[in-house]
Amino acid sequence: MWILYALLSALFAALTSILAKIGMQNINSNLATAIRTVVVLVMAWVIVFATGKQNEMMAITQKSWLFLCLSGLTTGLSWLFYYKALQLGDVSKVVPIDKFSVVISMVLAFFILGEAVNTKTIIGGLLVTLGTFVLIL
Repeated sequence: MWILYALLSALFAALTSILAKIGMQNINSNLATAIRTVVVLVMAWVIVFATGKQNEMMAITQKSWLFLCLSGLTTGLSWLFYYKALQLGDVSKVVPIDKFSVVISMVLAFFILGEAVNTKTIIGGLLVTLGTFVLIL
């Protein structure tokens, strides 16, 4: 089931880039990011309340709060830089560089989370890296 969710994530991420590029013509990229963020915020809370999960907030540990807040900060920074890059560059060039986060995430997962390194992940990471550079040159 996680593969279906991952594929849906990829589909909507692709649509995000195209829709953002069209939508932010003649709009400051930071303002566009702020508008997008409000929409995401409202949508996320509607889903939380619709599924009745709002009561689970009391059980969240301080450590989880800290890391979720840090994740939110890094997401915000990523979105701000992504929208600025989309505003200035071609989607077909910005997106591959943005998706290089796949390789960076893999490397960080190996070092920080202690996830297993194997030949398949190394080859996959190298291919994504190569593909990124081929697409942007």
